[in-house]
Formats: sequence, structure tokens, C-alpha cells
Amino acid sequence: MARVAIVTGGTRGIGEAISIALKDMGMKVAANYAGNDERAREFTERTGIPAFRWDVADYDACQEGVKKVESELGPVDVLVNNAGITRDSTIKRQSHEQWQQVIDTNLGGCFNMAKAVFEGMAGRGYGRIVNIGSINGQAGQYGQVNYAAAKSGIHGFTKALAQEGARSGVTVNAIAPGYIDTDMVAAVPQEVLAKIVARIPVNRLGKAEEIARGVAFLVDENAGFVTGSTLSINGGQHMY
Repeated sequence: MARVAIVTGGTRGIGEAISIALKDMGMKVAANYAGNDERAREFTERTGIPAFRWDVADYDACQEGVKKVESELGPVDVLVNNAGITRDSTIKRQSHEQWQQVIDTNLGGCFNMAKAVFEGMAGRGYGRIVNIGSINGQAGQYGQVNYAAAKSGIHGFTKALAQEGARSGVTVNAIAPGYIDTDMVAAVPQEVLAKIVARIPVNRLGKAEEIARGVAFLVDENAGFVTGSTLSINGGQHMY
């Protein structure tokens, strides 16, 4: 029987590539999105993957969203916490609202979604959770105290939850992408982007499909001995 997967932020960019990769593995995929209905419709028409709208920063919405997915597709076996936003500015100019929005979506969304699926996974003795962190959660980035804090928190969240799930067959891992050729990175001024690429040893941006391949490895049924790990996919930009 096909595994059921939820990919948050799953209709665009890295999330879209992940959704498609998991479908290609034979999974029944639910792609979550926050608000762009037109993009979600186009995504579903093109890929055949159903899209479900809810805000991962809203705890109750996550509970209801997971229930809806399970009623239509079946119990959730795989969760990829990919949804994320940026509200960049230096701390001097950053408002509390900008801080809280990023923390609530990028880090709080991981808790909200894991909370909604973890008990079911543990009860069935199987689950795969992958949280998408960031190179900037590992190395920091000027003007991103909110984003870097949230992404760094994801790495700690991953290690702690992995310990809770290990004896129940639930693995929890993270991927820390570097700079990937997506709409979010395309919004960076070209002169700044050129300087970023110059610091990447492989001398290019990553591709969303390269992150998706990492996710596919971690959610595979044969990857049960990998848990609590962070896989860095960044072209060699940050090594530790």
C-alpha cells in the first residue's frame, strides 16, 4: 500500500521538487500551501498532486489540515516540514512582528505539524519526518536574526524529536540547503547574488531537485538507521 506524505510549502520551489520526488517514489502526496490559490491550482493540474491550504503557523489549522488529508488519502507516514518565510532586516530595524512571523512559521510550523502526525506514526510503528533547515541556521547571516534563529532551532528540534521517535520506528532528520535557485533567492539583488555564488566552491546555485533527492533518501523505507542527522547540501559553502 502506498505511503502517504505531507509536504508543507509543497507547491513552489524546493517544496514542489520534493512533492514530485515523493510522488515518483510511489507515495500519495499532499502538498500544503499557505495562500497562493492560483499557483496551487496550476501545480495540481500539472503534477496531479492534490494541494491543501492551511497556515502551518496556526496550531489548530494544522490539526484540521492533517485530519482532512488523512480522511482523503490515509494515515500520514511521511512529513516534510519545508514551509518557510523571510522577513529580513537588521535587528535595529526589525519589528517584533517580523521576528514572530518567522519564528511562528519556520520553527513553530515544525512543532505544529509534528504534533499532528507523531502520535499516529509512533502508534503504527513507522514514520519519516524531514525538517528543512538552512545553511544560514548553521553559519548565521547578516540581517537574518529571525530566520537564522528559526532555522537553527529546527536543527535542535530534529535531534530532540529523533530521540523520542527512535524506539517507535519514527526517524527524524533535517536537511540544511545552501543557496538554491528558487524564487526566494531570485529576489536577492544580482550584485549580492554574484558575491554569494563566488563563495560557493562548486561555483553555482543549487537546484531544488538536488534537495529533493536528499529528502527521498531520508524518507526511504530502507533509511531506518538514519535519525537525528542533518544533511548539508550547500555546494561546499559551509563545512563542519
